[in-house]
Amino acid sequence: MNSWIDLTALWQIVVVGLLAGAGLPALFAVGLRLLNSPARGAQAATASGSGTVTESDHVYGGNQTGLVGAVLCFAIVLAAIGWGIYLIVAST
Repeated sequence: MNSWIDLTALWQIVVVGLLAGAGLPALFAVGLRLLNSPARGAQAATASGSGTVTESDHVYGGNQTGLVGAVLCFAIVLAAIGWGIYLIVAST
C-alpha cells in the first residue's frame, strides 16, 4: 500500500460520487417515468393534433400508484439537495 494514497478515503469518494452524480439523476428520471405511466387497463392517450386540448390530454398518465412513486422519488432528490446545501452552509 502506498503511503501517499489513502485507499479508504478514495473508495468513499468514489461511492458518494457515483450515488450523487449518477444515482440522483437516475432517480429523478425514474420519477418522471412513473409520472407518465398510464392507468391500468387504459389505452395510451394521444394528442388530437388539432391544437386544442381534449379530455384525453393531461399532465400525467393517470396512474395513482405512479404518481405516489414519482412524488416519493422527487422528495428523495429534494431531500438530498437540501442535505447537501446544509452540509455546505454548516461547514463555514
